[in-house]
Amino acid sequence: MSRLAPPLPAFALRELWRRVRKGDAEARERLVLAYAPLVKYVAGRMSSALPRHVDLEEVTSWGLVGLLKAVDGFDPRRGVPFEAYAIQRVRGEIIDEIRAQDWAPRSVRQRQRALEAAIRKVEQREGRPATDPELASELGVPEQELESLLGDVARASLFSLNEMFAAPGGEETAELAAVVADPSADTQAKGEQNALREAIAEAIVALPQRERVVVSLYFYDGLTLREIGQVLGVTESRCSQLLSKAVIRMRGRIMRELATS
Repeated sequence: MSRLAPPLPAFALRELWRRVRKGDAEARERLVLAYAPLVKYVAGRMSSALPRHVDLEEVTSWGLVGLLKAVDGFDPRRGVPFEAYAIQRVRGEIIDEIRAQDWAPRSVRQRQRALEAAIRKVEQREGRPATDPELASELGVPEQELESLLGDVARASLFSLNEMFAAPGGEETAELAAVVADPSADTQAKGEQNALREAIAEAIVALPQRERVVVSLYFYDGLTLREIGQVLGVTESRCSQLLSKAVIRMRGRIMRELATS
């Protein structure tokens, strides 16, 4: 997180935080300006997974709202660094705004649900990750049309860990960072966190190798889809398709694991 550290010495940041907790509006504004590079970082990373008509400046403005909420809601007693907390709030605000606009055509959402159902059905039947030919056969479409479908789904999905746990009907979304990183949770919540961590780990291990690499590079190493494509020697579009399939596979597996735990 050091590359995202604000350009202020530690003592200056501590003083600003002290003033913010006393309700100093000027200190709050200075903190937001100091941490503004976080917003640029998150917006830049997320932009490659957004539809082309979504303007980066607009995404950045949504992220700034998230940063303001992060400054107002940060509790250092939880033991989570502000940068990590702020990145999740910024990302969450952008996701909420994208969802609120409901820009994805209904037909694409229907095709996405059909793809999710096909993946679940094939993988439950075969006991392993579904291949593209198997998915095309299950959906009753040519493989070329499956590629087109994956492209549509990729553009209609916001690839974040929060999105992965969205309820099937579009209801509330679990904030993974809050679930996993909150050391103040009670015993029952900690048990749920452990179950979630285990389910995530198992879901990643169960992915086909190339999808596993894409997930690791995107979520944990912070690479963009373009950068991952350069690593794997494939196009950015193909990386988007791989990530789309991986997220759908993981979400289905995690929901099944948690339902039976």
